[in-house]
Amino acid sequence: MNLVWVGGSNDGDGCDKVRVNASFMHFEVPLAEFTLEQRRHQRVRFGHPPPIMLGSAGWFGEANIENLSLSGLMIRCTQPVTIGQILGCEFSVAGAPLVDLPIQVVSRLGDVFGARFMAGPLSQILIEETLLAVMENGLASLLTVHDRGGQKVMRILGGLNAALHNDFMHAQTRMAVVEIDLAGVSRVDAAGLTLCRLALQQGVTLGAQSPVFTAAWLQDQASRA
Repeated sequence: MNLVWVGGSNDGDGCDKVRVNASFMHFEVPLAEFTLEQRRHQRVRFGHPPPIMLGSAGWFGEANIENLSLSGLMIRCTQPVTIGQILGCEFSVAGAPLVDLPIQVVSRLGDVFGARFMAGPLSQILIEETLLAVMENGLASLLTVHDRGGQKVMRILGGLNAALHNDFMHAQTRMAVVEIDLAGVSRVDAAGLTLCRLALQQGVTLGAQSPVFTAAWLQDQASRA
């Protein structure tokens, strides 16, 4: 199975790297050049937040995953939680194996809280399998900005959809992006195509493209001819 994973690694050269290995993209770049926000583990965003089961002393219920990385996740939950609290969680996305492990709440804003996985090596493998699946299927998205010859290039992996709107517009308007690399797009919808049309109107060029994006873009352009 051709899978794609974006995550931190270190080959002993002191530089975290991002590796991608899939039928629609092949590259390796230093993680420091591959971030929109300087984070050790990039978080992927979901177009449609998948469910997650949470449990603690006295309660058990369903919530939704807003974004996910190897180190943790953001969860939308109506149940009150406190920073430092440890919860049990279970989730399975895109047919990936069930992830069942404890998490610790590290932040909260309204009904969304951030949690860190309290995971061992086996759990990390299960989380990685989930990330592989959702990125390849386009169920989740990752947008990053990096320098290329002194110019800012936006790179999109996974789904190109409305979930990327805020990051996309921030990169375009605040970071002076001149090109969009779409070679890693595995799914695109009408909202994603609209974002690209808006970028073109602002003088941004569309660079490398995956077959999935090219087909959708040509169809969209033909329907407007």
